[in-house]
Amino acid sequence: MPLLDVRGLWMKFGSLAANRDVSFSVEEGQIVGLIGPNGSGKTTLFNCVSGLYRPTSGRVTFAGKDVTGLPMHSIARMGLVRTFQVVRPLSEMTVLENVLVGAYLRNSDEDKARETAEACIKLCFLEEWRNRPAGAMTIGNKKRLEVARALATSPKLVLLDEAVAGLTSTEVNEMVELIVGLKRDGKTILMVEHIMEAIMPISDKVVVLNGGGKIAEGPPREISRNAEVMTAYLGEKFSKRLAESGVLKEDRP
Repeated sequence: MPLLDVRGLWMKFGSLAANRDVSFSVEEGQIVGLIGPNGSGKTTLFNCVSGLYRPTSGRVTFAGKDVTGLPMHSIARMGLVRTFQVVRPLSEMTVLENVLVGAYLRNSDEDKARETAEACIKLCFLEEWRNRPAGAMTIGNKKRLEVARALATSPKLVLLDEAVAGLTSTEVNEMVELIVGLKRDGKTILMVEHIMEAIMPISDKVVVLNGGGKIAEGPPREISRNAEVMTAYLGEKFSKRLAESGVLKEDRP
């Protein structure tokens, strides 16, 4: 049984279908990339899966339970959490206090919650910011804070919405290192990203949306050679460059 299973999901806003009959699954321990051009329905799909939106129709199953239309906090308590593309930390609060907000979701014991928060701060390379206000952080550090707060909820599945968008090349590498480390620690990741050099090499599987519907699903090497994906999103020149770069390996650790 997959950890996450999305079947026939539609999300309509009036006559506009932002998601059209989308189906895919995420197995436990995988990193799954969700890609597509702007306006293809990626963030809307995240909103439906995480409980921010109630889908018009279709089903979302998480850890064997139907969570379709459940409120976001209920789904988070079950172990499915997300980050947001636009990071908005509690600016006047310290980094530790921000992460504690996540830790208290599933842990009411103050000592245990603090222990969890401290571990997540260390995992996300934020020790030097521990007692400093979150509003003073760079965008790269705020992105890692967003991940730390999500991890503090002790999730089974983390949805990352453009976690490397707007970062420098060094910060992108640091975030990729963090994400790969989460997989090694047993976390399951579903991530939306536009920076293909970041998402393709670390993904076990890639799902491609266009116009609200799924047009492809499969291993990164297969997706990079898919003619419909090249036309809709990647482009032939980029796909060829990606294939020749050697970053898409048949077997990843």
